[in-house]
Amino acid sequence: MIDEIKQDASTRMDKSIDALKSEMSKIRTGRAHPSLLDHLTVEYYGSEVPFSQVANIGIEDSRTLTVTPWEKDMVPVLEKAIMNSDLGLNPASAGTVIRVPMPALTEERRKDLVRVVRAEAENSRVAIRNIRRDANSDFKDLLKEKEISEDEARKAEEDVQKLTDQHIALVEEVLAAKEKELMEI
Repeated sequence: MIDEIKQDASTRMDKSIDALKSEMSKIRTGRAHPSLLDHLTVEYYGSEVPFSQVANIGIEDSRTLTVTPWEKDMVPVLEKAIMNSDLGLNPASAGTVIRVPMPALTEERRKDLVRVVRAEAENSRVAIRNIRRDANSDFKDLLKEKEISEDEARKAEEDVQKLTDQHIALVEEVLAAKEKELMEI
């Protein structure tokens, strides 16, 4: 029973780390990366679909993305979606290919992005602590129902705390790497 709770907590904490990494990959660092456009959607035959389902996203060079739609009539729709996104990008179409140049980041913009990254990391830390709280609550419930002893509950809580510390250290590593990446010129 205790092992199941610990395993569940570990799995949920791992998912929090994965979610953080996913969010971090969306925050641009001045380098072109296809995942920058992953969260954008366009209307395609009456339904909202992700870019990857209507176009091929590639990298032309370190600062330029290329978007090649499967259908020629999707070019203006994709271009408009990129312009209206919160990414601050200005696409340029050349026939059936849309080129998306990545503007250089200003010092002010870099600092704003660092703040955003720190907020994301804090959200992950909070999520991990909430998972710890849930696990500890489960241990207390088992203790009340006399299914485990006080020593087992204390030992389980210590194990979950170690797990929490490990995952928060991972959050710090991801944060430090992203901050370093953002502040590179």
